[in-house]
Amino acid sequence: MKIQLTHTFEEIISLENLLKAWKEFVRGKRNKKDVQIFQMRLMDNILALHPDLVNHTYKHGGYQAFKINDPKPRDIHKAMVRDRLLHHAIYRILYPFFEKTFIADSFSCRLDKGTHKSINRFCKFSRIVGKNNTRTCWILKCDIRKFFANIDHAVLLEFLREYIPDKDILWLLGEVVNSFNTKGKTDAGLPLGNLTSQLFVNVYMNKFDQFVKHKLKARYYIRYADDFVIFSESKDYLANCIPKISEFLQKELKLKLHPDKVFIKTLASGVDFLGWISFPDHRVLRTTTKRRMLKRIKNNPARETLDSYLGMLGHGNTEKLRIHIENKNF
Repeated sequence: MKIQLTHTFEEIISLENLLKAWKEFVRGKRNKKDVQIFQMRLMDNILALHPDLVNHTYKHGGYQAFKINDPKPRDIHKAMVRDRLLHHAIYRILYPFFEKTFIADSFSCRLDKGTHKSINRFCKFSRIVGKNNTRTCWILKCDIRKFFANIDHAVLLEFLREYIPDKDILWLLGEVVNSFNTKGKTDAGLPLGNLTSQLFVNVYMNKFDQFVKHKLKARYYIRYADDFVIFSESKDYLANCIPKISEFLQKELKLKLHPDKVFIKTLASGVDFLGWISFPDHRVLRTTTKRRMLKRIKNNPARETLDSYLGMLGHGNTEKLRIHIENKNF
């Protein structure tokens, strides 16, 4: 039997938790006009939100849509401050619980994880499977097509129900999940702008992680959001995994592999993962990542920007590029 959440609905919606959530939410946002307006009557706003939650009359508001390029075009949907405050209140209670259910090798949207640790894990697995570059290391790399846009609400809520016995919490999560639908779809899609979406996608994909580890018996597996890799000495094993993965995703999660982003390669030929192209004894920055970085530095050459990117470049073989940036030759 799965472990069960012992926290209550009352803990999530308590004034104490809402105030703590506000302190976390407001960091770095105090200059935002909508945040300033909400903060001018902070206690009034929180005291108005609380009875709506208690009485189950709360309704999630709409979203402001805008686009970003990071690195590819993405549609971001930002909720109203009132709703984003609630997202933080939910997250700060649920995240510590669900974190214990996730495998060690999922790295997206988790504390003390991230891209750098994912890339380091990638290198460690490649050394193990390749016996320190004395054997061929094969890598299956896959990507899920339109990941956030195709998260099925009913499937997600069923997964949450497996861990959460409190019906009031499930009602609240249903209000958040069902507050957004991908254009052209009903009951599918999560907004990229919600903090809760970061948690929900990991709950959703944890089913897949467990399948890969326990059914496919993949010992060397890494997932970052919708990108994942499996390492093996056997190309045939990896080829046999593909139809099983595809079937599980479609049947259990209503997701599909991106047909143009599934391949099996040797590490020696270079494998592109999370912005880096990894080889047996080194890794280099992906060309598009490098171009995007140089463009951002040119547009914002502040010292903190340079230091941030130089820190990132320290994770690969980028000495010439670092000198290039230090000398501002762009």
